[in-house]
Amino acid sequence: MSRRLVRPRENRMIAGVCAGLARRFGMSAGMMRLLFILSLLLPGTQVVIYLALWIIMPNEDRYLANAH
Repeated sequence: MSRRLVRPRENRMIAGVCAGLARRFGMSAGMMRLLFILSLLLPGTQVVIYLALWIIMPNEDRYLANAH
């Protein structure tokens, strides 16, 4: 769990938020996507949180470029 929270270039479906969260927490991207879809059945602000993470989480390319 020591990896940074970034949106990877590979394994994206829409913005890479679920893939980035899955990589960060050691899960498969498919499982994270399934959990997100199931969470949409519950009342809450899941879509707003997804959009906020899309804006806040840097692209992996941009993070790697700034690391050097």
